[in-house]
Amino acid sequence: MTKGNALIGQSGGPTSVINSSLAGVIESALKSPQINNIYGMQFGIEGFMLERIYDLGSQPRNVIEGLRRTPSSALGSSRHKVRDSDLPLILEILKKYDIRYFFLIGGNDTMDTIHRVEAYCRSEKYDLTGIGIPKTVDNDLFGTDHTPGFASAARSNILNVLQAGILARDMQKVDQFVVYQTIGRDAGWLAASTALARKSEDEAPHLIYAPEFHFVREKFLEDVGNCIKKYGWVSIVCGEGLKFEDGSPVSAATAKDKFNNTEFGAMGGASVGMSLHKMITSEYGFRGEFQITESLIMCDFVRSSAIDLEEAYRCGVEAVKLAESGESGVMVSIRRVSNNPYRIEFGKVPLREVAVSAKPMPLEYFNKEGNHVSDLFIEYMKPLAGDIPEFIKLEKVFAKKN
Repeated sequence: MTKGNALIGQSGGPTSVINSSLAGVIESALKSPQINNIYGMQFGIEGFMLERIYDLGSQPRNVIEGLRRTPSSALGSSRHKVRDSDLPLILEILKKYDIRYFFLIGGNDTMDTIHRVEAYCRSEKYDLTGIGIPKTVDNDLFGTDHTPGFASAARSNILNVLQAGILARDMQKVDQFVVYQTIGRDAGWLAASTALARKSEDEAPHLIYAPEFHFVREKFLEDVGNCIKKYGWVSIVCGEGLKFEDGSPVSAATAKDKFNNTEFGAMGGASVGMSLHKMITSEYGFRGEFQITESLIMCDFVRSSAIDLEEAYRCGVEAVKLAESGESGVMVSIRRVSNNPYRIEFGKVPLREVAVSAKPMPLEYFNKEGNHVSDLFIEYMKPLAGDIPEFIKLEKVFAKKN
């Protein structure tokens, strides 16, 4: 294999653990006999084309170690969609810095970037090893059981819904409902994860709606009405990417990102949570609220999952191992061996199988109604989320009336 320098970048949305993957790559690359030095792209491939390049090999040891305890994207991120016209410039800079090992941490669109750069270099007879490191809070990458970043974002959402549910329960004589909106353009993993907040039938969340199912206004309002009759209030969780049967977004979003994806969430100035709120108040006249955390849960390090932090680091380490063994054009993958005890193994998946497409939740992870999750999903989610606090509620023991 060709000896040379390595390059690492971060793309897309941040997470609580993406810097842990970065630390894993840096520490492993600095020990590798095949890698001379490691550089970092400031602001992803977009910054790289402007030669905004960190010398990561010169960073103090405490800084590299501290990355494992730091949220967001230390290198700076980008959502630049690589054009064919960009590729000659990218190759020119790769040659200039003698970069032979190319690592990117990110989601579907990021894997598409590595795939295209690696394929172009191969076509130009330039020896470049390209390895993807999975990252996305949406958990929608093909070829891996779950993605680093998901468990921590899920835990943050679970705790939000748990505590907001207690508030809504106690305020039900004032506000009859609460709508909580999660990230998840094409898949409902994060929305579904909030089911772990619910320890008994009358606790939040009562209803969960994910992009895997067409949204039916009449059925939704019927579900809401039934919950309020039964419990006196209702907690609703919705994924941002809900669509009606005709494909139109429930959020009424029209804005597009650089990858031509509809901006369903607050970033696009639209809101599923607000739309559902309007439906409920219009139909029933109830008072309630909608809650949109958007990117806050993506870098909520205080609530991060210990398993997530460790697995993110190990994905970085595994990426360098794959590169050293001569692999290229692949992404590090996680395979679950067992739920209890929780055990995983690392593997690889071709980038062409991961790029662009999103992985929906299996239908068996939902209940038959499509408005909550199944026990199978709870088994899948429990090891990732970690311990969830339990709060008490007063027993319904009332004083005797005189």
